[in-house]
Amino acid sequence: MTGAMKMSLTVDENKALIEEVLKAYPEKTAKKRAKHLGTFEDGKPDCGVKSNIKSLPGVMTIRGCAYAGSKGVVWGPIKDMIHISHGPVGCGQYSWASRRNYYIGETGIDTFGTMQFTSDFQEKDIVFGGDKKLEKIIDEIEVLFPLNKGITVQSECPIGLIGDDIEAVSKKKAKEYEGKTIVPVRCEGFRGVSQSLGHHIANDAVRDWVFDKVDPNKNSFESSPYDVAIIGDYNIGGDAWSSRILLEEMGLRVIAQWSGDGTIAELENTPKAKLNVLHCYRSMNYISRHMEEKYGIPWVEYNFFGPSMIEKSLREIASHFDDTIKANAEAVIAKYRKLVDETIAKYKPRLEGKKVMLFVGGLRPRHVIGAYEDLGMEVVGTGYEFGHNDDYQRTTHYVKDGTLIYDDVTGYEFEKFVEKVQPDLVGSGIKEKYVFQKMGVPFRQMHSWDYSGPYHGYDGFAIFARDMDMAINSPVWGLAKAPWKKAA
Repeated sequence: MTGAMKMSLTVDENKALIEEVLKAYPEKTAKKRAKHLGTFEDGKPDCGVKSNIKSLPGVMTIRGCAYAGSKGVVWGPIKDMIHISHGPVGCGQYSWASRRNYYIGETGIDTFGTMQFTSDFQEKDIVFGGDKKLEKIIDEIEVLFPLNKGITVQSECPIGLIGDDIEAVSKKKAKEYEGKTIVPVRCEGFRGVSQSLGHHIANDAVRDWVFDKVDPNKNSFESSPYDVAIIGDYNIGGDAWSSRILLEEMGLRVIAQWSGDGTIAELENTPKAKLNVLHCYRSMNYISRHMEEKYGIPWVEYNFFGPSMIEKSLREIASHFDDTIKANAEAVIAKYRKLVDETIAKYKPRLEGKKVMLFVGGLRPRHVIGAYEDLGMEVVGTGYEFGHNDDYQRTTHYVKDGTLIYDDVTGYEFEKFVEKVQPDLVGSGIKEKYVFQKMGVPFRQMHSWDYSGPYHGYDGFAIFARDMDMAINSPVWGLAKAPWKKAA
């Protein structure tokens, strides 16, 4: 029986599967991991799993670190600033241009997103400290790249361990360069349990070193009644551009993108927005709440994956404005109806009934579910790398009864779940990609869109549908079958 024909596992079957998988662990480990594995049951307020807890030593976790959350996610995409990876060269090298944060600009002149700047710590820097080296690097940057609009200092682990005073250096150099924005970010990798704390630290750095220090009259800015800021969209494969197109077609004015294809001036202007539209709740709910409390700016979450969720989000955003914007939202939905119908007519017959298992970061374990369902597919398992309890509460609005839920899933658990559930597609990250492809299971990277995209918006949905069809129905799977299909 093929994966497409096989019925999804029931709640009881999933519970039995979890018990079976946990038997491989020592008793203490099994007891701890059991809290992170569960099955969603209709009517429950959350998914019944613990989250945001330190990974267990000895298991293969897929998480990143606080530095990755700050430099790699929040700050790194801000294109006209230079982001120094302060510490040994490896962290900067590993995170160098790996996120596909698209931007417009002249690299090395006025934009720096795909360049790596590192203080390249050596043993003597660990022993004697790196503050003087950091000062010298900032001086060199000002000579070599005079059009940069600001600098961030992204701390790696040794900085916190040896006690370097990056705040003092930042203040000194900001004063020396006539009030230039220089932001010290205490995102040492050992902080917290995952990249999630790095998001929070980066948000707080924006609050403390940008909002609280900027001269309100620094930038020339004329407000309009329809000013919005896109928060938490990193423009992976052009996603933020797709989102922006829909918002502008509604008649809204996008004054900032946080932070894909974004600039420091856009961050500085955001407190003047009338509404913040939040894409990645996990990484930027902190700054959204701060702006609501301090500046009175409301914020609303949106989901532009798949036509069903796009329509719902456009109407929700429009509800914060006047009847003109509400009417424009309906016109935008109508404009793309033909494209949606054509996309579904083409791909749904090829994908209907196919089962999907997801394991991603941020919001994608829940946000992309609607796009799959628009194509007639079923998400039978999902989980977060670094989710918190409120992420799993939000997930209850997307998943169905009996969905397998796994938090910070280990490599072993994920493989065993896939073997038993037998999905037609796994959507996860680069670390998992080749494991499952070698098992004969179709796979799509749901962090970087497997070098495709955008997936946001109506045009993005057509690309998404094509890519899922290409993954599942590729002729190569006739040559390399999944183990359970071989047995059949």
